[in-house]
Amino acid sequence: MLELDSTARPSSRAPLDRYARWTGLAAGFLAARLLSPLTGVDGILYAIPAFGLCAVAGVLVGDALTGPRRGAVRTAGLTPRRVRDYVPPRMTWLLLGLAAALVLTLAAATAVASRDDLGRAGRALTLTCRGMTESASPWPGFYYAAPMLSCLAVSTVACGWALRRIATRPGDDPARRDRTLAIVAAWGLVVSSSLFGVASTASGALMSTACDGAVGTLANWALWPLALVSLLVAPWCLFTIASPRARRTGQTEQAGPAEHADRGELR
Repeated sequence: MLELDSTARPSSRAPLDRYARWTGLAAGFLAARLLSPLTGVDGILYAIPAFGLCAVAGVLVGDALTGPRRGAVRTAGLTPRRVRDYVPPRMTWLLLGLAAALVLTLAAATAVASRDDLGRAGRALTLTCRGMTESASPWPGFYYAAPMLSCLAVSTVACGWALRRIATRPGDDPARRDRTLAIVAAWGLVVSSSLFGVASTASGALMSTACDGAVGTLANWALWPLALVSLLVAPWCLFTIASPRARRTGQTEQAGPAEHADRGELR
């Protein structure tokens, strides 16, 4: 009996994946460092999406440079592979919830935003009470919402395409899950870091005014948990991107029976 194992030899280009991810993160840190001081303290709201996009680009480039495991021809089942079979369910739902919160927060902030003292629309929050008018900036209105939502849209399309490509191309299930996890983490880094920047900036602007009233208090009670959850999720995403094989051992052990299904036998 001769057994043909399709997982016997990993791709020789695997280290390129790790280097590409690290390069993307390094480029993101550099871009954030260059963008942060451009417009003062609020420059961080431009630096955050730039960092996230660079991280996503690094993961996508690493996936493109690393081919599937090579081996002999094998048998395959008739059940089509789906993206949802490989994404981490709990983390994916959490990130989708954070993305929805990001869009809703930016929409609400844009609806109440006003011009700042230089006439730039959607950059300040102006409130009037007891015969006085207060203005706080930066405020995550349209001035910042436009680039952030554009970044979210680009990263969502790119990562969605990559997830579809990973699910349908040849390879073994542990490798697909490892690469899918990296794509989800890269998209999650864009979402969580952007939401943290938006929530903390909006909360800071509300707390610097005396006219926010009960609405401002309620808004802060919603913004603080969002900022905290985002602050906890972002390091997980960063660690997952920086260590491509961190979960590989455990996944391989859990996928033992599935690996045997990927083997063909000649009797």
